[in-house]
Amino acid sequence: MYEREPDHSLGLTGQGWQQAEETGKRLREVFGRERVSVYVSPYRRTHETLRAFHLDPELIRVREEPRLREQDWGNWQDRDDVRLQKAYRDAYGHFFYRFAQGESGADVYDRVGGFLESLYRSFEAPDHPPNVLLVTHGLAMRLFCMRWFHWTVAEFESLANPGNAEMRMLVLGDDGKYVLDRPFERWRDPEPYGITG
Repeated sequence: MYEREPDHSLGLTGQGWQQAEETGKRLREVFGRERVSVYVSPYRRTHETLRAFHLDPELIRVREEPRLREQDWGNWQDRDDVRLQKAYRDAYGHFFYRFAQGESGADVYDRVGGFLESLYRSFEAPDHPPNVLLVTHGLAMRLFCMRWFHWTVAEFESLANPGNAEMRMLVLGDDGKYVLDRPFERWRDPEPYGITG
């Protein structure tokens, strides 16, 4: 597909719509009748995912947020070249490897960090909804959590992306700190370089 159509314009499959609708049921239960500030990646499939959630338009404030977009893998990707670059990335490291004409995980980390700073500022507005929903991509989701929880690169490298339409919630604990409702799957043990791991 990527040889014929840009990543940002790919839509959801039938299965993708079904997965998003299932996630939407859960979100509607979680949010109830509370207001929600929604930030959505500018990709077609994330906009379709948000639509499939069937959230009450009276309760949501939606903003398209380009900093939450998928990692850029380059334009008009050649299948064999992508396979080769993925092998290089796996050997080099998912965080640091930069795809030819594209981005590294570190690049995405920087833009997600910029978004997080904007999000903190928006919390200060007196009319800010009590809930925030990010409709984004697996890598951006993990990097958001890496930034929020101050995970090391080694910790990030050990975690797998969530599945399609899978969600994670930051839940406020009794101690005033947020925790994930469930961890990301770990596909290997972290391999830290030093005392920060």
